Amino acid sequence: MDLRAMADGTVDAPSAGTDELLTPSQAGDYLCTGERFVRRLIAERRIDYVKLGKHVRVQRSVLDRFIQAGRVPHEPDRTSEDREHATGPIR
Repeated sequence: MDLRAMADGTVDAPSAGTDELLTPSQAGDYLCTGERFVRRLIAERRIDYVKLGKHVRVQRSVLDRFIQAGRVPHEPDRTSEDREHATGPIR
């Protein structure tokens, strides 16, 4: 992690920027899911998270990357002939 010492003795983490930290409940609201789903993603290490003492937080950018990773592009409309060629004859 790239940390820079500031003149006043504090440490600056440039990657943090203005990235908002959300509670699991807030993250669930952001994803339109429940808190339990977010906690499962954390427990399965499927998303990065931040521990602040005993508290768990998730950066909004982590959730945005999770959404982007799950994005499935649409396929253009295909004719029945295209579908038959791709999957075999239609019965």
